[in-house]
Amino acid sequence: MPVTLRILVDADACPVKDEVYRVALRYAVPVRIVANQFIRLPADPLIERVLVDSGFDAADDWIAAEASPATIVVTADILLADRCVKAGATVLGANGRPFTAASIGQAVATRALMADLRAMGDVTGGPAPFSKADRSRFLSALDEAIVRLRRTGS
Repeated sequence: MPVTLRILVDADACPVKDEVYRVALRYAVPVRIVANQFIRLPADPLIERVLVDSGFDAADDWIAAEASPATIVVTADILLADRCVKAGATVLGANGRPFTAASIGQAVATRALMADLRAMGDVTGGPAPFSKADRSRFLSALDEAIVRLRRTGS
C-alpha cells in the first residue's frame, strides 16, 4: 500500500507558510503545521495544526519522528534537517534550497563554525534578510519536490 505524500512544516518563524498552503492545496497534499504555540491556519481539511509541548526541541522531535521518504519537511533548523534527511525525507529550507545527504554535513559544520565565531564575538550578524527571490525559489523547489515524489511513488 503506497504511503501518502505529506508536508511537515517547522512553523517557528517560517516565512513561507502561505506558499506551502497554496502549493499543497493545488496538489491536494496534506500539510501539518507543527508548533508549540497556536498558529492561525486556513480552514481546509488538508491543513492540520500539530500543537506540541513547549519543551526544548519538542516540535523538532515530533517532526523527526514523523519524517519518512514520503515526507517533505520545511525547516530552517539545520540540526532538524539533518535528522530528517537521515530518515529519507525531502527537506527544504524556507529559501528553497534543499538539504540533501550530500550537503547536510557541510551545513551542520558551517552552523557549528558560525556558532563558535558568534560566541567569540567575531561574527555579530545573522543570515541575509528573506527576499522575493528566496520566496520564488521556495515555491519552485516545493512544486518540484511534490512532482518528483509523486512520480517516484514515495
